[in-house]
Amino acid sequence: VSTQSTWGGRKKTLLVGALLKMMAGVVFAETDNFWILVAAGTIGVLTATGNEIGPFLAVEQAALTQLIGADTNSKIARLFGWYNFIAYLAQALGAIWAGFLISYLQSTTRFGGPFSLLSSLRVVVIGYGFFGLVKAILYGCLSEDVEAPPSKLGQVTWFGKFGLHREESRRIVVRLSALFTLDAFAGGFAMQTIIVFWFHVAYGTDAHMLGVLLMGCNVLAGLSALAATPLVNKFGSINTMVFTHLPSNLLLLMVPLMRTEHAAMAVLLLRFCLSQMDVPARQTYVAVSVHPDERSAAGGITNIVRSIGVTISPPIVTYLLKDTHSYLFTLPFIIAGGLKVLYDVLLYISFKLSPIETPQTTLPKPTSPPNESTPILPKN
Repeated sequence: VSTQSTWGGRKKTLLVGALLKMMAGVVFAETDNFWILVAAGTIGVLTATGNEIGPFLAVEQAALTQLIGADTNSKIARLFGWYNFIAYLAQALGAIWAGFLISYLQSTTRFGGPFSLLSSLRVVVIGYGFFGLVKAILYGCLSEDVEAPPSKLGQVTWFGKFGLHREESRRIVVRLSALFTLDAFAGGFAMQTIIVFWFHVAYGTDAHMLGVLLMGCNVLAGLSALAATPLVNKFGSINTMVFTHLPSNLLLLMVPLMRTEHAAMAVLLLRFCLSQMDVPARQTYVAVSVHPDERSAAGGITNIVRSIGVTISPPIVTYLLKDTHSYLFTLPFIIAGGLKVLYDVLLYISFKLSPIETPQTTLPKPTSPPNESTPILPKN
């Protein structure tokens, strides 16, 4: 989707994505057929983590960088910092309100209640579909300024049909995709659903405390994303990605080693103070590593490979967590942290220490047609 948004139109692409979300909410509310639910969840881009994993994130970010004239690392990092902060804050508020609504509907006698748990959950997914409709209305109000400028490259190669017209851009995106797949695969061992289950089984943490814990994690994640902006500007994208991500992964390793519930929660919350600082830096690096008309494709491809990576982990995690009295029960956090540390090291070696990287901090002016032989790379 994102690779073709430049050709089909960003506004139309975002409208289709919002309508698919609305459709997914309606289907989840109306059927209990497993395969229909799987299809609706896939097409409607539902995720167990609450984070955006579909192709539409890249289209939004490409349009935003163009609209505000973000043509330097610092501007793009500031934009993505606020973008992610608002997203995590909204996610935290959504989780709190969804939990409150489910509890309220099961206890109230109003509106034909009390509702069963299943009926309460259906109301929540109807709300998901409603917000898809709201997004469609908002996207419909966008001007034509969100559309990508026409490419001036002439003949388009086969690979260029997927949105990446330049050899250097393709090479960078392929390398980043391989590393991001590893990072996402590792992240699948410590998704929020896994965290909830682990704390509930390991310490008997109740639902209310788990809700508060997750809200705290998401708020801190949003603040950490916002705090990354000055770091990217001062130290560069790669340094920010590696040297904030690395300590957060070491903290993740420590969670199952804590002796008490409160200590484990404290380490987890401390980890979330750092864990999302790499996200705006990563998105900035992807955006400025390619030319403006390739941003949707580059962001979409790197986002989709992360989606693929994170889907491989759950079957392994399920096996590790099935015996709650075995040492295997502590391994998801340790595997996640260890693989993420490996990702950080490989990322630093591949892009910071690579002799072929000669980055610039400023993109070309809109009046200057892009030159295939001179890619624009970010400050490391």
